[in-house]
Formats: sequence, C-alpha cells, structure tokens
Amino acid sequence: MPAFATSVTAFSRPVNPEFARDVAEGLTARQKTIPPSWLYDEVGSALFEVITVLPEYGLTRAEGRLLCRSASSIVRLAGAASLIVELGSGSGSKTRQILEAAAARASVIYVPIDISRAALDTCVKALDGIPNLTIQPIEATYLDGIDLALNDRSSGEPALLLFLGSTIGNFTRNQAASFLTSVRKRMRPDDFLLLGADLVKSRQTLLSAYDDPIGVTAAFSLNLLVRINLALDGEFDLSPFAHEARCNVRPGRTEMHLRSRIAQKVLIGALDLVVPFSADETIWTESSYKFRAEEISRLGERSGWSCVRQWIDGDWGFAETLFHKVR
Repeated sequence: MPAFATSVTAFSRPVNPEFARDVAEGLTARQKTIPPSWLYDEVGSALFEVITVLPEYGLTRAEGRLLCRSASSIVRLAGAASLIVELGSGSGSKTRQILEAAAARASVIYVPIDISRAALDTCVKALDGIPNLTIQPIEATYLDGIDLALNDRSSGEPALLLFLGSTIGNFTRNQAASFLTSVRKRMRPDDFLLLGADLVKSRQTLLSAYDDPIGVTAAFSLNLLVRINLALDGEFDLSPFAHEARCNVRPGRTEMHLRSRIAQKVLIGALDLVVPFSADETIWTESSYKFRAEEISRLGERSGWSCVRQWIDGDWGFAETLFHKVR
C-alpha cells in the first residue's frame, strides 16, 4: 500500500482523503477497481443525466413511468411520511412525483443525500418551488447521510427513505443485504423504504444500454481518469484507454471497465504512486446486478424489512418495492 498521506501535502490542491484512499487501494489491487460513486463529479453527473435520456437506456424512463402511476399509492401506504430522505439523489428529477404527492397532503421536509455537490445544487434548483416542500441537502456518503438526516427528527415523525434508480444493483447480493440491514438499523419502527431495482433482461439490451453507439457512456467512464488527473495530479492519457461493457450472465450483472489497450505506466503525483498496466488490463468501475422481481422482496426480508407492495414496469423491466420497518 503506498503511503499517500505523506505525499498529498506536496500537492497544491486540496485532496479528498477518501478518494485518495480508494484510488490508491483500487489501483494497486490484483483486479484494479475504483468504486462507482467516484464517477459522479460535476462532469460525471452531467454526463449521466444525458445517459438517462438515451434511447438505449430505458431504466430511467421506466422508473419515471412507475413513479408517475404509483406516487399517490406509495405516499398513502407509507403513512404520508413528513420526512423524505433520498440516497444518491442526483438531479432529483426521478423524485418529483413522490414529493408532489406527499406535499399535496401535508408539509414535507426532503433531504437529498449525495457525494456530488454539483448534483445537489441541480437537485435543489429543479425542485425548488414545490408548495409545502422544504429541501435540506446533505453532501455525504449514504450511511453518514442517513445519520445526519435522521439524527434530530422529533418523536413520532415517520420517515420514507428513497433508494431509487437501481443503485442497489451496484452491490453484490450479500453486500446489498448487509447494506439494507445497516440502513434498517438506523431507522425507527414504522419508517419505510422505497427501493428501485432493474430487472433481468436480454444480453443485447444490456450491452446497448451500457455502451451506447454515440459514446456518452464511454465519456462518462473515461471522465474518472480525468478526475484523477485533476484531483490527484494524475498523468493518465485517455487515448490508450477504452470503455468496455461486459454482460456476465451467471452472476446476473453488467460490468463497466476501462481497458488499457497498451502496456504502460501512469504516475499519480499526489499519491507518489506509479501504476503499471499490461495490455488489455482493466480498471473495473461499476457493476450493475439485475434482479427477478421476487428476489427483491426476499432481499429486503432477508435484511429485516417487511415487504408492503411492489410495482413493476413491464415494458423495460423495472420494479419499485415498498418496505416497512416493523420493529
């Protein structure tokens, strides 16, 4: 493990220690990897918003259709929660239907949580003006954000936690169960969780969705190297790297990789680290696991949640599942 904490002081820009740690650990591992949350800086967040409207990427439109049809039912079943917290809110566009339905019944506090300040700023601007809605953004990781959001709420104030967009698919099954257990422990009895998850579909549909023909997803992926260059004094040349989507059928996941076309060495100055790449070696940047509808309810129940109801979009294959914390 490189001793990056000492060398960071010689770099002129402020360094995010968590980003530095994840890059140092990930790029010295046998399979190079960087957590997908770091894809979302200002540029990455903007590129992802473009991805969501591409014809090949039907996930966001499917979730939008579901929420448009089901928002009133979700809010009613969740007991008209007056505190709505969202993990990985992004621009907030997918959340508007829920917020409008809830705010039509009573005053609501909405707490979007994201590690991207740019995404939070966009979210606040996009949703500002909804009557009876107060927005209190938190720049933090998921679990830290939940602690901050729920720490000061009054007794008897129910909360609805949103985890949309199939971000749960970035976890393995065991990781997802562990994460949902950790979330449940931070919440009170009679709180609710709305979980979005992408469903199993054909290999070709998935490869088209994660490697679009005009290259927006490739730019989104390659921007991670730009972020390392800017934030950690990296010397990545983007031209020898290629975005690569893989459909791994047996574990039921789609993967995103950055593949080095050539053997090369890359200096990351703020970490005092030289990273060697062999030809065709990859940095694994994201996994997106797909589910069967019944798996989602079982996953929540395995984590201690009680399943209330599930809504499914049949055109693309996407599910929203509402869970309740009974005790």
